[in-house]
Amino acid sequence: MASTTFSPLRHRTFLFILLGSLFSNFGNAIQSVGAAWQLTATGQPADVVALVQSAMNLPIMLLALPAGAWADMFDKRRVMLTAQAAMFALSILLVLLQIAGITSPALIIGLTTLLACGVACFNPALAASVGSIVPRAELGAGIALNILAFNVARSLGPAIGGGIVAIGGAKAAFAVNALSYLMVIVILMRWRIALPPSGPPRPLPVVIGEGFSFAIGSSQIRTVLLRAFTFTLCGSAAWALMPLVATQMLGEGSVTFGLLLGALGLGAVIGAGSSTWFRQRFTSETIIRAAGLVYGAVCVCVALGPGLVPSLLLLVLGGAGWVQALSGCAVAGQMWSPPPLIGRVTAMVSSLTFGGLALGSWLWGHFAEAFGVTAALMGSGALMIVLPLIGLIWPMPRHEDAKPA
Repeated sequence: MASTTFSPLRHRTFLFILLGSLFSNFGNAIQSVGAAWQLTATGQPADVVALVQSAMNLPIMLLALPAGAWADMFDKRRVMLTAQAAMFALSILLVLLQIAGITSPALIIGLTTLLACGVACFNPALAASVGSIVPRAELGAGIALNILAFNVARSLGPAIGGGIVAIGGAKAAFAVNALSYLMVIVILMRWRIALPPSGPPRPLPVVIGEGFSFAIGSSQIRTVLLRAFTFTLCGSAAWALMPLVATQMLGEGSVTFGLLLGALGLGAVIGAGSSTWFRQRFTSETIIRAAGLVYGAVCVCVALGPGLVPSLLLLVLGGAGWVQALSGCAVAGQMWSPPPLIGRVTAMVSSLTFGGLALGSWLWGHFAEAFGVTAALMGSGALMIVLPLIGLIWPMPRHEDAKPA
């Protein structure tokens, strides 16, 4: 089992891609923690703090189609290098502004949004590279490893970011983010194999239209997009409001914030690491239903205020459920995509996943501002518990039925 899961690591180019994903997403996660804590520390209301998650995720939704098209049209390595260079420059600017004391909420959220634009361009090119450098027989394992790296970074990253913030403040988190981008640039510069575009240059709207037409015409991809969007839309409250859970519900500071994120992160790593095992034994629909029920129950229990230690244990379960569902959607999107369109389809799955996070964070932030953080967590959990009923009408496609295109 382990050799099957990790066999793509034998391919050196894949290993480079995996390291690039790990460092880049670690930096993004740490930066988002720094931004959220900066706004919390300056006394901003819940709806403003929650905007950090919206700023991190909305550009991924809005830029998904052109970013996926660029991944299919151009050398993927160059696309990734360009995105990382722009993100490095923006992160250095953020560090300098923080040192100068120029930290208005609009500026923090604005620069976070621009950094997310770089993420939106980087991730589809990276994900679309997997199918070009590992054999079809190892594609599922390669996708799972890429998702594992993504979720390790996006989950443990906030926990590490919480520790960095506790020691050195938000500016330290921004500086570490800049360093992570620099490391990715070095890795990509050492990657000498260029992945060619799928064909001669064509107008961007035509390339986007092809991907959009395929997604609309494929019942499997339509279902994956719907399930990814509804899952993150309903369940985003805990991720968006975690700084306020630490300060308002538990009456603690940045260290507790880091512990809460660490618990979610540990669960996410467990969920991502075990996703292949579950996928080999259960259907996609069974996994996403169970994941929604577990995550929803965790949100409701945490909202009841059991205390710090029980909340940490619950959040480990919640993080595992969250990633099991999102991993299933990501794998399904790639397995049901023809290779020439994989960048665009992958980008659309990311678009709806992060679009749900962005919109849900904004909505739950306003809900929390009006009714309180506890009510927002309770409402989000209740919705997640009833959400699996959607599978009675739109069940997830079975991974084992996907055929090479």
